[in-house]
Amino acid sequence: MQFDRILLSHGSGGRLSQQLIHDVFLKELGNEILDELNDSAVFNVAEGKLAYTTDAYVVSPIFFPGGDIGRLSACGTVNDLSMSGAKPFYLSASFIIEEGLSINDLKTILMSMKQAADEAGVKIVCGDTKVVGRGMADKVFITTSGIGLIPDGIDISPRRIRPGDSVILSGTIGDHGIAILSQREGLGFSSDFISDVAPLNHLVASMLDEVGNDIHAMRDPTRGGLATTLNEFAQVANLGMRIYEDKIPVQDNIRGACELLGFDPLYIANEGKLVTIVENVAGDRVLACMKRHPLGINAEIIGEVVEKPEGMVSLVTRIGGTRVIDMMVGDQLPRIC
Repeated sequence: MQFDRILLSHGSGGRLSQQLIHDVFLKELGNEILDELNDSAVFNVAEGKLAYTTDAYVVSPIFFPGGDIGRLSACGTVNDLSMSGAKPFYLSASFIIEEGLSINDLKTILMSMKQAADEAGVKIVCGDTKVVGRGMADKVFITTSGIGLIPDGIDISPRRIRPGDSVILSGTIGDHGIAILSQREGLGFSSDFISDVAPLNHLVASMLDEVGNDIHAMRDPTRGGLATTLNEFAQVANLGMRIYEDKIPVQDNIRGACELLGFDPLYIANEGKLVTIVENVAGDRVLACMKRHPLGINAEIIGEVVEKPEGMVSLVTRIGGTRVIDMMVGDQLPRIC
């Protein structure tokens, strides 16, 4: 392209818009479906239940250790589909770009999206681009939607949670939120923080192959963290959750940063972890399966479902006390995703 930054004219629908689409977007994301540039993508699907999701990404900064807004948007939508037990197939991507964004930055974001899509085995098959004036957005916002197929016999829902079920976490918590915060605020920690952003669909597929419908519920604990996700489960199931502080994996540097800043890791966002509720008798099999996968090496059974108190989460502390883990009212760290 003859321009190194986005102009308002790139969003006009005219020649510059077409040049942006062909020279930047299709160059990085192109495939046989997207290349058609139709008003809608057309593809074949197998019989069965479809899962569909959409999400918007406004993370600040748009580049952070371990990823960027492009990788985040692709992984986040893949993971949302996976939490329903669906095999993701196709994504859409809509961009709101602020005038002045570097073309090279846009290309980097698109390359990250493509890499994440390739990791997950999905295709980005349609999209849209709008350009707004300087100061009307923060560099770039991305909205992605995704569609996937739920295998026959799989029914994953918090309404299936039962007393005695095991609560399993796939790995360490707080990595993404603290990585974003340290980059955003320029905090001079002696330790480097890396976001955990990753597509979880292959991990989920291996879990389903192992125990199938013994998996009752799954969710990726993003905004609001693990504590909020477990509270949502407890409220939908009208049951209690009991978790154990010494079983919850947290990296030492994350724990130290949280103590210094006054944050609780239980409420910090994650972008490459999942929490699942499984039939008690299948708990050890699921855990072993997760530990065989690179994204589940640090998985742990962190608690169990109990009958009472209904709709509440309690934490058994390292010294044997118990405290209620409530749902967060606000947001400790805004614009995390």
